[in-house]
Amino acid sequence: MKQIVFFGGLILAVTIAVSMGSCVHDPLFPMDDDMDDVDTMDMDTTITGDPCDSTVVYFERDVLPLFQTNCAFSGCHNEASAQEDIILTSYENVMNSDVVEAFRLDNSDLYEVLTEDDEDKRMPPPPANRLSSEDINTIAEWILQGATNATCDEEEECDLTMVNYSEEIVSILQGGCISCHNQSTASGGVRLDNYEQVAVVAGNGRLLGAVSWSPDYINMPFGGTQIDDCYINQIETWIDAGFPNN
Repeated sequence: MKQIVFFGGLILAVTIAVSMGSCVHDPLFPMDDDMDDVDTMDMDTTITGDPCDSTVVYFERDVLPLFQTNCAFSGCHNEASAQEDIILTSYENVMNSDVVEAFRLDNSDLYEVLTEDDEDKRMPPPPANRLSSEDINTIAEWILQGATNATCDEEEECDLTMVNYSEEIVSILQGGCISCHNQSTASGGVRLDNYEQVAVVAGNGRLLGAVSWSPDYINMPFGGTQIDDCYINQIETWIDAGFPNN
């Protein structure tokens, strides 16, 4: 089995080496025995559709952001680092890394390390938090649906009318920051696991400067893909309002 290393997104510098073994897990979703006979080698996995289907997991919209915030950055699984020859920055790179088998959770190394019970083997490794059940289910559904590169043209509005710390800001930070910026692992001396600590970097400009890739700050996620424009706008709106603990 290949080794996969996942980490949180908003970091100043990370150099971590971990090792893992292999194990097989019961899937979160039932397997269809008929899938054993499916030949996916000649399948066209690029699927486009409009409007978006609520029952379909779309790679670009639903899956890739999980990789971008947890693994596809410097020192891990971007093009430059490619730990264990695994690159998770695009659909082509994910599939070429041979960590996913369409329709099969039990043959997908990616799924196995996410659901590993052994703390010494599971990914992300401690002290980073395990991906949430919702995020793991999203990846599992994508694999069971054929691990396609399905896309859609759904337009999502960015709501800036009321940005709350306890909802929007915490959600953004939990998505790719807190696992590396907490009491146990305060990368760069920055903690983002409570309001008081977040308020410090919000007040001195480091939070917005880093995520908006201002030339005066180190780009965050470090060596990774910039977070969504809507998230940046929500952070800026919250800071402009005086970064309240609402």
